[in-house]
Amino acid sequence: MDITKNQTVISFCTGYGGIERGLAKAGVNCRTVVNVEIEAYAVANLVKKMEAGRMDSAPIFTDVKTFPSKQFRGRICGIVAGYPCQPFSVAGRGDGAADPRHLWPYIYKHIQTIKPVWVFLENVRGHVNNGLRDVLKDLEDGGFQTEWGIFSAAEVGAPHRRARVFVLAYSNGVRLEGIRKNRDSERRERQAAGSARLCNGTNERNNWEVEPGLGRVADGVAHRVDRLRLLGNGVVPQQAAKAFLLLNDKLNGGV
Repeated sequence: MDITKNQTVISFCTGYGGIERGLAKAGVNCRTVVNVEIEAYAVANLVKKMEAGRMDSAPIFTDVKTFPSKQFRGRICGIVAGYPCQPFSVAGRGDGAADPRHLWPYIYKHIQTIKPVWVFLENVRGHVNNGLRDVLKDLEDGGFQTEWGIFSAAEVGAPHRRARVFVLAYSNGVRLEGIRKNRDSERRERQAAGSARLCNGTNERNNWEVEPGLGRVADGVAHRVDRLRLLGNGVVPQQAAKAFLLLNDKLNGGV
């Protein structure tokens, strides 16, 4: 399957759309047809971007648990998700599957129903020792080949480490072609990293944007916490791009 051609995508726990931006930087031709996001501030930010033509116009569902996945069975190429990190974060209690914010079972249920060709996931590094094994087993039991790895934002020029685990999976018997670790994909990886370095001529590291063009949505101090939480939970696009390229290379046998 040539993923440089149009790929319909459903985005769970969309945030500000960092995964989708990363896929675009990696050269994947995505068309997001549905977003699922519960945070009001994040939803307002997505709507503002859609109205400005800066991201695909698509309906936004607010509840992963009640999402009508049967309507999309066999009609979607890819599913992406940066599901909540709190159950796995070392900064929290680390309750894993016992945490009420644990959404992976619902997302996996939708994957089983929709039957996409590929899946791309993101979470915190703590997930490696708390729950990742279950995620990989679920996907492999469901007929997917999987690869995962830990990637930091610092690797692509950010002034902070922000290590994250990424998982790429695709249906058994399907090869994701068109983007492989050849000279073209290496060039895309360098471009993705290079685009992370935004400089005004004084201090490159202090002027690195985590998410270029994130609108204020609303003025006032009351929204500052929401904005910081959105950025803190969001996926760095350049980081996602590098993760996708390298994991896709592994799944394709290092071609």
